[in-house]
Amino acid sequence: MSWTWTYADAAGAPVSGTTLVTSAFPTQSDAESWLGESWQDLADAGVAAVTLHENDSVVYGPMSLTPES
Repeated sequence: MSWTWTYADAAGAPVSGTTLVTSAFPTQSDAESWLGESWQDLADAGVAAVTLHENDSVVYGPMSLTPES
């Protein structure tokens, strides 16, 4: 199994770049742990939302990276 994140800006358009991880994680837990450690860096890079994929299927998302007020 392969767990990956895709990234979107505030308008929902895909975000890409060399600072974004595009490699796969071996487990959902690994992918979610990485996100928990990296969400602020992603937000600083212009990512407004993320979607988690298992192989070619969406697991959940888009999930906002904007803190609730």
